[in-house]
Amino acid sequence: MTTPDIASSFTLPCGVKVKNRIAKAPMTEGLADPMNRATKRHETLYGKWAEGGSGILITGNVQVDRRFLERPGNVVIDNNGGLEELRAFAKAGTANGTLLFMQIGHAGRQTPRRVNPVPVAPSEIPMTLPDAAFGRPRALSAEEVKDVIRRFTHVASVAKEAGFSGVQVHGAHGYLISEFLSPLANQRTDKWGGSLENRARLLRETVRSIRAAAGPDFPISVKLNSSDFQKGGFSHDECLQVVKWLEEDSVDLLEISGGNYENPAMMIGGRGADEIRGTTIAREAYFMDYAKGIRAATKVPLMVTGGFRSREAMNAALAEGNIDVIGIGRPLCVDWDAPAKLISGEIDTAKAYEREISPSKAALGWFCLNIIRIADGKEPDRTMTGDQAITAYLENEEATASALQDRVLD
Repeated sequence: MTTPDIASSFTLPCGVKVKNRIAKAPMTEGLADPMNRATKRHETLYGKWAEGGSGILITGNVQVDRRFLERPGNVVIDNNGGLEELRAFAKAGTANGTLLFMQIGHAGRQTPRRVNPVPVAPSEIPMTLPDAAFGRPRALSAEEVKDVIRRFTHVASVAKEAGFSGVQVHGAHGYLISEFLSPLANQRTDKWGGSLENRARLLRETVRSIRAAAGPDFPISVKLNSSDFQKGGFSHDECLQVVKWLEEDSVDLLEISGGNYENPAMMIGGRGADEIRGTTIAREAYFMDYAKGIRAATKVPLMVTGGFRSREAMNAALAEGNIDVIGIGRPLCVDWDAPAKLISGEIDTAKAYEREISPSKAALGWFCLNIIRIADGKEPDRTMTGDQAITAYLENEEATASALQDRVLD
């Protein structure tokens, strides 16, 4: 048996072939029009990324409900039109033999206050963050939970109709499905809360419903926390059980991540940088330790995102057999063709720009603004300072939020 490396192709359980082992990780874009529809900027951006050599591109959050967004500029599929724009988006992102997965999600209680001051959640438990950022949520009724499943299924069906290669259900990072999984956020006493079986019901029924609607040969991925990294939250042991259930539900790819807004491990890794020692893999890949345990629990292909930069570490991780796909995020916000260069050997390492950004809290804005530049057909600005990034990012978010039209807030 040939040892896999980043250039190796493989086949998903549903029968769809992936040309190599690099995936562009999902990253929020903020490029939608005021009606939260896809735009020419998505077409330009994903055309570049498809040209850039990844086997799979996973979009940023496409929301299922226009009332509850992760960010004002999210694309939403909620009776707001835009099918032709989605078709153009899909056509661009599937060029060069690339698979394009639409990540679909619901922000839940992590809906910013400027989008909706009264978000929804499993229970009326607010975030442990300043009230200025997120309002106190109200609990979804049992009928509203069923409507969430219907919405996810509708968005997946539209994605397939528009030409996307597959979908990724966002069940991580403290958004709605992740909230249902967490005993800290979910204190319901009905069939959607309590035991792990009940807390995982929303995720499982969503996946099953999408599979029934999309058919057996349409790839379905799930992004899942290895742990919330919060005492009393969704634990790694619970994750292991959920992945076993997801295998039963015919999931084709699991992306392993961790954390939420209250403890953002997905931004800084599951361990502090000073604690990471040993092999190149250990230094680069935040969630590899968790992936090893998950591999023992399931045969579903696994993707790990977080920290991978060198071809050496990527190939070594694949050779160990614990993961099947390497997710790369931030480097592609600047060097959109890094995957092709890594595979060809033109470069040995994707540049870690985050190490040069000061203050470090400016990194999110810095990378988001460079995504926007690529989408506008411009060169990334590698000389942007952290202070410039913070100012420009906040201005962009406020302008995008103020342009939203026809939102119905309950």
